[in-house]
Amino acid sequence: MGLPLKPRSACAFDQVSLGEVMLRLDPGEGRIRTARRFTAWAGGGEYNTSCGLRKVFGCRTAVVTALVDDEIGRLVEGLIVEAGVSTEFIRWREDDGIGRETRNGLNFTERGSGIRGALGVSDRARTAVSLLKPGDIDWDHLFGRLGVRWFHTGGIFAALSDTTAEVAVEAVEAARRHGTIVSCDLNFRASLWRERGGVERAREVNRAIVRSADVLIDCMAPLGLPGVGESGYGPVAVRSAIEAAVREFPNLKVVTNTLRRVITASRNDWAALLWHDGRFYGSRRYSGLEILDRVGGGDSFASGLQFGFLEFNDPRLAVEYGAAHGALASTTPGDTSIATRWDAERSIAGESARLVS
Repeated sequence: MGLPLKPRSACAFDQVSLGEVMLRLDPGEGRIRTARRFTAWAGGGEYNTSCGLRKVFGCRTAVVTALVDDEIGRLVEGLIVEAGVSTEFIRWREDDGIGRETRNGLNFTERGSGIRGALGVSDRARTAVSLLKPGDIDWDHLFGRLGVRWFHTGGIFAALSDTTAEVAVEAVEAARRHGTIVSCDLNFRASLWRERGGVERAREVNRAIVRSADVLIDCMAPLGLPGVGESGYGPVAVRSAIEAAVREFPNLKVVTNTLRRVITASRNDWAALLWHDGRFYGSRRYSGLEILDRVGGGDSFASGLQFGFLEFNDPRLAVEYGAAHGALASTTPGDTSIATRWDAERSIAGESARLVS
C-alpha cells in the first residue's frame, strides 16, 4: 500500500508544479463591473497546489513558470516569495513595453452568493508561460541532480498553447524517468480549448499526459472513457469513471475526484472518492458547506491529497486531508487556503467550529 516515493533526504523539493501564475484581482463581495478597488492575489491551478503545500503543510515546494519582467511580473513574484514557494525556476521574459509580444496573465474573479454564481474573467492570451516550448527547462537537472519527490501539472497549463501541451508531456515523461511521482489534475476549461480543437484536442493531450502519470485527479475531464459524463457527476458516476480510467491506463496508481453538489453559490455539499491498489476510499462528507470563495477548492483538495501521501503514504489519510483542505479553502478568500494543518486535522476529526480560545 502507498506510493513508491523517494525519501525526503534524497530530494531538494517535496513537490514542484508546472503552470501559469496569474495576478487575480478580487472585488470581494461585489461585482467586477461595479468594483472600484480590488484585492490582489497570485493564483493558478497548478501553482495553487505548491502554495497550499508550503503555507499550510510546511512542505518544500517550487513552481516552474514564466513571467514578463515588468512591475506586474515582479508583483506576482513577490506574492510567490511571500507564500514561501521557491522562485528559482521562473523563466523571465523581456518586457516590450506594451505587451505586444508577451504579457502577464490577469484573472478577475467574483465570488458569487446565493443564486448568483461565481464568475471568472481571464485575460491571459499570449502570456509569458504560454510561450514555453520543449527544451526550455532542464528537467534532468531538476528531477535528477536536485531531486523532487512529487511533480504536479495539469490540463489548464496544457491548454494554454500547442507548445505548453508539448512541455507538459515532456515534463511528466522526465519526472517518470527519474522516479518522481507524477500527478495531473486535468481541470477541463472549455474556454481554453475553444480555439484549439475543442474537446477532441483536449482528449488527445489529456491522454498523452495521463499515460505518464501515477495519480489522476479529475477523471471526469475528457479522456475518451466510455460512458463518462453521461450520468452526471454524482458518486455512482464518479466511481464508474474511476474504474474506466484504471482499466484504460494501467500505469495509474491513484485515481480520485471530488464529489460536489452545488445547492447555491454559498452552500455546497463536499466530499471526495479515491481509488488505490484495488480499493476505494471515501472521505468524510461536509454537508451544507458554507462557501466564502470557491476558487481554488479543487487545487486545495489536490495539495491536501499530496500531503497525505508525502507525509503518511496512506490513501485513507490522503483523501481525508484532501477533502478537509479543499473544504477549508472554500471558507477563506483567494485562490489558496489560509487555513492551517491544525484546522485540517480538526475537520478530519469532526470537531465543532465553536470558538477556540
